[in-house]
Amino acid sequence: MHIPIDPSASAPIYEQIREGITAAILTGDLAPGQALPSIRSLARDLRVSVITTTRAYNELVADDLVDAVRGKGVFVRAQDPDQLRHRALEQIDEALDAAVRVARSAGIEDRELSSRLTQRLEGER
Repeated sequence: MHIPIDPSASAPIYEQIREGITAAILTGDLAPGQALPSIRSLARDLRVSVITTTRAYNELVADDLVDAVRGKGVFVRAQDPDQLRHRALEQIDEALDAAVRVARSAGIEDRELSSRLTQRLEGER
């Protein structure tokens, strides 16, 4: 499993792992019932501490995205489409809030920010 890790990023490494796996689940790259790599295996592949991957997996369990089965591993939980939509909207709201903060601090007008969003939406078609 490829999860991009940036040691110089402000987000902790366990959070980067969590976000990478969450994105894979929400996009369907990881299917319901699919096993995640073992904690030790992922730690070795990413060259991070086992404690770091354990924390990321614990966060995913707390988010109800995966189930940990003692002695068997960690598996992607089947997701309710309404819940997936709700989570996606939360992520969108967070990203838009961040974009607005950056625009305000740089003196960028609402019209220009809106125009840039429209361009990206039209570019995805």
